[in-house]
Amino acid sequence: MGKKAGGLYINPKKFGSLTKPCMKEMISFLNCLSLNKVNDEKCVRQKELLSACMDAQATQNRKPWGSINYHLQRLNRGRK
Repeated sequence: MGKKAGGLYINPKKFGSLTKPCMKEMISFLNCLSLNKVNDEKCVRQKELLSACMDAQATQNRKPWGSINYHLQRLNRGRK
């Protein structure tokens, strides 16, 4: 139970803030909603920008690399 002494380990939660592609669009849309008392008819522009950003993210072909800790362990095995 627990980590081995001297093993490589990175907390992936610290790197969760690196890629948030549509955060600005989402914040502007939510701010518009809060200013207009949840009336999305007045926030059409922000809604379109958010939808366009989300559609662009969905069409990107990203290759899953797995967790960073898996790759650190794999590289560490080669050093022994």
